[in-house]
Amino acid sequence: MLKNISSALSPDLLWCLASMGHGEKLVIVDRNFPATDVARHTGSGKLIDLPGLDIPEAVRVILSVMPLDDFIPQPLACMQVVGEPEKILPMQREVHDIARQCEGRDIGMTRLERFAFYEAAKSGFAVVRTSEFRPYGCFIL
Repeated sequence: MLKNISSALSPDLLWCLASMGHGEKLVIVDRNFPATDVARHTGSGKLIDLPGLDIPEAVRVILSVMPLDDFIPQPLACMQVVGEPEKILPMQREVHDIARQCEGRDIGMTRLERFAFYEAAKSGFAVVRTSEFRPYGCFIL
């Protein structure tokens, strides 16, 4: 039994976070992302579902226990909007703000082209799938 841990952090997710080391990446995605296929290629081969949580809620609860590396200038990545690579959607801005709040410092966020994001996600430790319905709800921490 644990105390002061959000009930949104499932046992599988807690195991995953505790198993990660410096420089390893966690992929957090919306419900339309090809999560099952991508998760097969990750370091742990794990797909962890967080039903009922949207992306901002999931990022906030994960960053309540997981620090972002401070030696990486942009420890947060999101998927670019197809055809509008410079556009940052409100939800992406919200997640960036949450990461800054949780870290207590300014952090960089990079945007990856859709297929580049898929490839980068395969090098993650695991994939966390949320119930997020808004498009481009895909991040790498």
